[in-house]
Amino acid sequence: MILVLNAGSSSLKIEVFDEGLISIISGRVTNLGTVGELRLGGATSQVAARDHAHALELMLGGLAEAGFPLASFAAAAHRIVHGGAVLTQPARLRPPVIATIESVIPLAPLHNPNNLAGVYALQQLAPELPQYCSFGTAFHATNPEVATRYAIPQVHHDAGIRRYGFHGLSYANLVADFGDALPAHLLAFHLGNGASLCAIRNGKSIATSMGYSPLSGLTMGTRSGDIDGAAVLRISKSLGEDDTDRMLNKNSGLQALAGDNNMKTLLEREDDAAKFAVEHFCYWAARHAGSAVVAMGGLDAVAFTGGIGENAAPIRERIMELLSFFGDVPVHVMAADEEKQIARDAFALIAEGR
Repeated sequence: MILVLNAGSSSLKIEVFDEGLISIISGRVTNLGTVGELRLGGATSQVAARDHAHALELMLGGLAEAGFPLASFAAAAHRIVHGGAVLTQPARLRPPVIATIESVIPLAPLHNPNNLAGVYALQQLAPELPQYCSFGTAFHATNPEVATRYAIPQVHHDAGIRRYGFHGLSYANLVADFGDALPAHLLAFHLGNGASLCAIRNGKSIATSMGYSPLSGLTMGTRSGDIDGAAVLRISKSLGEDDTDRMLNKNSGLQALAGDNNMKTLLEREDDAAKFAVEHFCYWAARHAGSAVVAMGGLDAVAFTGGIGENAAPIRERIMELLSFFGDVPVHVMAADEEKQIARDAFALIAEGR
């Protein structure tokens, strides 16, 4: 069995998979540093986890009581949001890989340190247990340079300012779930509070809507999506850099347009602001889709995944209505499962003896 960990800023999620990639048990600890919840299987209890290490200790205790002691796992596997331009494949977490992940923290300062916290915590508790990782940016490493390069001076490009793309684990899992039925030219939407799309040609990412950070691209729950850099500079003159960052990532998108980032609620509302926010979300998804189809040179099918992509039929229907000029294109609704992809990657590396 594989223990998959996903460490966030104030939470720790785990899921156990067998070799057939069947989920055996899952859980999470929330609100690290204060009173939160430990949910494991169907049970919930209140806990006060000090940090990721304490949360992991509590979670492993719960797993042992449920019949899954630490010794029963062949390995652990982690989600790492950003691998930079170097880490473009799943890897075993040996010191050189960990050092490289640490070196790209400036590219994902809000995510990689938290992801690494889970790695460090498990190293302390089970130093002999092999650990592996999968990167949220890796699936897009196949994008050609013309798709990843910003038209900026070389010195800034060399400093890491380029398009990376995100949601890669979701797209990789989607491709794997299609199996032999994978369309040659697939337009994939990962639509949730964070939203992106990916042009997938013959199973490889050719272009994606997110760029240097997860801020760019489609309208999202609380992120603005694409915005002119000059507008950002002007806003930052009045708000300051930190408040501008917070505004664009936490207080924009659907939240700014309609005062709510819950798509289910917005679809139930009848007011003009909610209707406009929904249309804005769909319009920009479809508009970016046209660019993606150009990038991959055709369109054979569309796939939707993510919380909104899977559950909001009116959103899928409106986006496909806006794309109707492409003709009668097959539409697939696929379950998002990054944890399964992480387990798949780890089992593959183990099979290779790595």
